[in-house]
Amino acid sequence: MSAVPGTPRSTSSRDIRRWRRLLADEQYEATVYRRLAQRRGGEEREVLLALAEAEGRHAAHWAALIEQATGAPPRPGRPSTGLRLLALLAQRFGSVFVLALAQQAEARSSYGSEPHATAAMAADEQVHGEVVRGLAARGRARVSGTFRAAVFGANDGLVSNLALVLGVAGAGTGTQAILLTGISGLLAGALSMAAGEYVSVRSQRELIAASAPAPHSPSVVGALDVDANELALVYRARGMAEAEAERHAAEQLAALQGGQPGHGRAAAARPLSPSPGLGVPPEDDGDDVVGSAWAAAGSSFVFFASGALVPVLPFLVGLEEVAALATALVLVSLALLSTGAVVGVLSGGPLLPRGLRQLAIGLGAAAVTYLLGLAFGTTLG
Repeated sequence: MSAVPGTPRSTSSRDIRRWRRLLADEQYEATVYRRLAQRRGGEEREVLLALAEAEGRHAAHWAALIEQATGAPPRPGRPSTGLRLLALLAQRFGSVFVLALAQQAEARSSYGSEPHATAAMAADEQVHGEVVRGLAARGRARVSGTFRAAVFGANDGLVSNLALVLGVAGAGTGTQAILLTGISGLLAGALSMAAGEYVSVRSQRELIAASAPAPHSPSVVGALDVDANELALVYRARGMAEAEAERHAAEQLAALQGGQPGHGRAAAARPLSPSPGLGVPPEDDGDDVVGSAWAAAGSSFVFFASGALVPVLPFLVGLEEVAALATALVLVSLALLSTGAVVGVLSGGPLLPRGLRQLAIGLGAAAVTYLLGLAFGTTLG
């Protein structure tokens, strides 16, 4: 049996145990990428299958080391808990969250300091991290709008209604008043969020529509004077440099007039084609860019209301004031940790620090409101 690159001269039982764990980790990483590939098509599927193949080569390296050292068929060890969980998630979901977690797993590779890994394997793992980062970035781009509305809508509902409930409780009101205030805050906040989102999206669509070429513009292009080349003014007004605008306009007019120089009218007017640097193409009303205003308003209402409902739930089920407030704090804290962790996963950052940051901000705002309620309650009392 020929020596495997990276084979040590003397092998300890600790080395073999580590190789078995690395073998299992590589096998699980290959499984993760194959399962993700099953849920994708085209180029993304090919990239994921190529990653799985590369992890298989790494697994073969550790298997060969184990077989050479023990003289027996290689037996993998116990993989890391994170990779086992990742393989399970990839089988059931295959979403951008799994890719983001895989990105973090690749970033934790120990091959840079592993004496029995080859230099090529260490380089592979670094490149794999960038590949997965690129795939995760595609997924983040696809869900960015929905994700932003969901996380920020729910987070606003959690923090604002908890602060409202605690502020009223600090002022010394009864349980029924707190419940009524919480429900009122839920409805008022959700309706306000929905109205604001509707106005925002609708206004953006109107701005996009106002920037699009007028519908009658294409019909007059064929009658323009080629020598005067006034079409260049359109492109210059939209941001093109003078020389580039004149060149592009001349090409447009020449194409419309059959490539013949001089004056004349086109046999049939053709549409004014979109050009680099001109912004929104003709006939684009903004739907594909910013989406539906009604859909944005509806999703904002639902997300805010779902977050704002959490602080009110303990009061709805009939808990006494102190128990209800304590339960609301616990529920909101768990929800804030969860939303912070989701942000961490999708942004490729660590889960716990992002969750704790979200928790600190939310509870800090609630604490300030509670103290203000105490102050006002004492003053009015």
